[in-house]
Amino acid sequence: MPGEDPGRPRIGPDPRLTVVVITRDRREELLRTLRLLAALPERPPVIIVDNGSADGTAAAVRRAHPEMPLIAAQRNLGAVGRNLAVRRVSTPYVAFCDDDTWWEPGSLALAADALDRHPDLASVTARIVVQPAGTDDPIVPELAQSPVPGRPGLPGPALMSILAGASVLRCAAFREVGGFSPRLWLGGEEELLAADLAARGYFLCYLPGATLHHQASTLRDPARRRWLGIRNTLWFTWLRRPPAAALRRTAELAASVPRDTVSASAFCAAAGGLPWVLRERKPLPPSVEASIRLLDEPRRHSAARQYVG
Repeated sequence: MPGEDPGRPRIGPDPRLTVVVITRDRREELLRTLRLLAALPERPPVIIVDNGSADGTAAAVRRAHPEMPLIAAQRNLGAVGRNLAVRRVSTPYVAFCDDDTWWEPGSLALAADALDRHPDLASVTARIVVQPAGTDDPIVPELAQSPVPGRPGLPGPALMSILAGASVLRCAAFREVGGFSPRLWLGGEEELLAADLAARGYFLCYLPGATLHHQASTLRDPARRRWLGIRNTLWFTWLRRPPAAALRRTAELAASVPRDTVSASAFCAAAGGLPWVLRERKPLPPSVEASIRLLDEPRRHSAARQYVG
């Protein structure tokens, strides 16, 4: 509207966004997140996907938030649960959220404003504040100092990936690339989605004015997360990067992960997927590969991306 400051988020209900939350067996943490989302000034619709919880999550959500649509899956769908939810989204943008993260008031409107102003922008990723300490997540400096070339006028540094629990996406772009891959399931699944968005000509960026809070769940299996991260990193590398870069990245990963049964099992699982990987392999355009290559060196020294769980 005339006279509005484009740098300030709207105050009040915002019809441009829907929030999607996936969860599994974290009932109390989820209820905290839903309570905080329900209090946002943007009043976004919230869709929950319960990935086959056995702790009474679905029943608790229905009691506490009957106004929020719930997809109660019979099994753990991983990130694919987000795909199911996006099918129900009628707003132009979707904000992903995990059961241990929540958006700061005003941040969703700020993200929607950025997507409104930049039609070639597929996603914005927020600054992540770790709770209860109130400190920036170790990934934040990497986002803020991203070496990826963008274009003049982007609302923040260009990225080559997203953080699914801390990003707002353009629904049309998400659907255009097919959402999250069922092959990767969960754990680094964002990398393939983001690369395919970039290959379609979309930009991704960090939006420092938007903030998301993360209080990491204590109900985690670090070894399982590492296993999935290693396997999916290898699959993405083999699916989209040219042979020399794929071989180099594979060797780097083999040299850097802990030498234990978890890592060995992840490499074996990745190798077992080679038949379908080779069938579905589609190398990225040279311009996108060049941007990914700029991240190879920073990744080697990252404090936030180590497979050590």
